[in-house]
Amino acid sequence: MECVGVRFTHGPKIYDYKYSDLPPPVGSWVVVRTARGLELAKVRTEPHLGNAVGEVVRVATPEDLDNHARLKSRGEEVQWWLKARLRREGIRAKVLGCEFTLDGNHISVHYSAEERIDLRRWVNELNKLAGARVEFIALGPRDQTAYLGTLGACGMESCCSSWLQDFAQVSIKMARDQQLPLSPEKISGPCGRLLCCLQYEHEHYQELLADLPRKNSKACSIQGTCGKVAKLNPLAGTVDLITEEGSWVTVHKSELKQER
Repeated sequence: MECVGVRFTHGPKIYDYKYSDLPPPVGSWVVVRTARGLELAKVRTEPHLGNAVGEVVRVATPEDLDNHARLKSRGEEVQWWLKARLRREGIRAKVLGCEFTLDGNHISVHYSAEERIDLRRWVNELNKLAGARVEFIALGPRDQTAYLGTLGACGMESCCSSWLQDFAQVSIKMARDQQLPLSPEKISGPCGRLLCCLQYEHEHYQELLADLPRKNSKACSIQGTCGKVAKLNPLAGTVDLITEEGSWVTVHKSELKQER
């Protein structure tokens, strides 16, 4: 099925949508039909074969863009109203955003909370205020960061809010293999979870570590200097040894002979 990949305004994930006439150009705004109704999205890929999750209804008109801006403003009003109600009742939750569909018949309320909460008590009031069907969507720490967008430790926009399509499993072992300090401040992202980028080079580090002795093992250089492996430098291909005299010696892997 001929599709184009589109991206919505609340995240980087790209979804395939089929089209019936001419393919909309990359970078254009289009109106697509989703399970919630009509929504605005931007075309991000050239036409390709794929499994469509919906259809492109039309290329967005100036009226569609103006309507989307107006509904965005209405969503912000609903967001501030709900924030005030939560604060007044002492409920610890963050209202991240309220988004209308393009027809104004459905509003999605994205929120996050450390504890499980029930917001359905305000459904009737929100229905009257927004004039639309209300859907509450709870987001976890990683999804919250992807939704709002933030800067990473590298100074660039975080991967999850700019281009990352899926969250892969990240473990503390990846940080150890890359010889990173294991303090949470150094290896955690803005979401408070382990950095997604730890996985990007992990396979390469594993290949480099395969040629080095294990940390805390005993090793000797071909010149006869022996000691305990105190530090691994996989990118440089060296290890730091502590000799019995307490001195530190750096030895390249080509000059290293691990003891049996």
